[in-house]
Amino acid sequence: MAVALDHPSPQAQAPGRKANVLKALAAAAAIALVVAGSVRLIAQIEGDRGINPIAVSRDIEVSGIEVNVTGKTAQEAREAAWNEARRKAWAQAGGPSMPDGQIESLVASIVVEREQIGPRRYIATLSVIFDRARAGQFIASGDGTIARHSAPMLTIPVLYSGGAAQVYEVRGPWQAAWAQFRAPDSGIDYVRPSGSGGDSLLLTAGQTTRRSRAWWGNIVDQFGASDILVPVARLERQWPGGPVRGTFTARYGPDNVSLGGFTLTANSEAELPAMLANAVKRIDGMYNDALAKGMLKPDAALRQQSEIDPTLAAIIAAAARQEAANAPAAQATPGASPTASPSPTPTAEAKISTITVQFASPDAKAVDGALSSVRSVPGVRGASTSSLAMGGTSVMRVTFAGSIEELRDALRARGWSVSAGSNALSIRR
Repeated sequence: MAVALDHPSPQAQAPGRKANVLKALAAAAAIALVVAGSVRLIAQIEGDRGINPIAVSRDIEVSGIEVNVTGKTAQEAREAAWNEARRKAWAQAGGPSMPDGQIESLVASIVVEREQIGPRRYIATLSVIFDRARAGQFIASGDGTIARHSAPMLTIPVLYSGGAAQVYEVRGPWQAAWAQFRAPDSGIDYVRPSGSGGDSLLLTAGQTTRRSRAWWGNIVDQFGASDILVPVARLERQWPGGPVRGTFTARYGPDNVSLGGFTLTANSEAELPAMLANAVKRIDGMYNDALAKGMLKPDAALRQQSEIDPTLAAIIAAAARQEAANAPAAQATPGASPTASPSPTPTAEAKISTITVQFASPDAKAVDGALSSVRSVPGVRGASTSSLAMGGTSVMRVTFAGSIEELRDALRARGWSVSAGSNALSIRR
C-alpha cells in the first residue's frame, strides 16, 4: 500500500517566510534607528565647536589710525609711527593738547590691524586703546550726557546660509564675528555664550521664535542675563567665488521684535569677514539707539515665573483667613494648655547679590567645568563669563541668593580652593 505524504507547497510556505523576513527587517531598522539617534545626539553635544568671545574691556579704543613714516632704520620709523598714531588717536578721542610722553602714559595698548615694514619705512593701520581709569578724566562725552548701560543681554547670533539656519551647531562666520567684537564704548552688556557643550542644543535658530516666558526665564537665569538679543544674518552667494550679499536684522526679546535692518555686499569670499565685522558694529549701533530711546527694557515677565497663579493664591489666602478665624475658638476650648508657645521668628529672605569669581581657564573644557560646578551650587541663580582669557585667568559673574561667605563655603565643599576679596572670589582646583 502506497502512503502519500502531504508536503506543504512553496506557495504555502511563502507567507510564513515573508513574515519572518519582515519581522527581522523591522527589528534591524529599529536597532539602526536607536543607534543612529544615539550617534546623532552625541554628535550634537560633542565635537569641536564653540568660539570663546574675547575679553570685553571698557577701555577707550580708537581704531583705523593710518600712519606712513620714514626713519633712519626700521625700528626708528616704527617708533615714530606709533607716536604719531597715539597723537592722532588722542585727538580723535577728544582729548586736550598734551605732550607725547603724557599721552603715552595714558595708552594701555596698541593693536596692529595691518602693517608693512621696510628698511627705512613703516606703513600701518593701528588701533590705540587708552586706559579709561587714567584717560577718562580728560575725555568728555560728545554730547555731554552720561552714557547709559543696558541690563545683561543674552546674545544669540543666527545665520541663514545655503538654505540652512545655524547658531552654535558649527563654527560659523557670524558667530566668529560676534565672538571677536570688542565694544569698549557700547552701552550694551552682551552676554555671549561660547557655543560649546550643551549650548548647541539649548540655543538654536528655532528656539529664538518661541515666545514662552517660562522657557526664556529659565534660559536667561542660566546665563545670568535679563533679556535676549537676536542679531540675524542672511547670506546669499551670487555664484561660487563671487559676491556675497548679506541681509542683517537686529531683533530682541522673547517676541522676536525687529529693530530694523540693512544690506551689505562683499565682493568676494575673502571680504566676507570684514563685511560681517562691519555688520556687527552697525547692529551694535542699532541696539544702542534702541537703548537710548528706552526700547531695550528687560521683559518683566521673565522675572516673574516663580510667582504663584493668582487664582490659586486667592484660594490659599481664603483658607488662611478661615484658619485664622477658627483659631480663637480652638484656643477657648476647655483643657487647652495655658502655656503659650513661642511664635516662630520670621526668616528674612536671602539677599540676591552679584559676585565676581576668578578662575583658571587653560582650555575650553576647564571653562565649562568651572561654570557647571558653580551653577550647581544651591542658591546660584546664574553664572556667566564676563571676561574670558584662554590660557590665563578668566572672570565669571555669579548671581547668588546669599552672602559671599556662604558662596565661598559652598564652593569649598565642592573641592575648590577659594580665596576671598572685596566682593570677589578666586577659585582653583
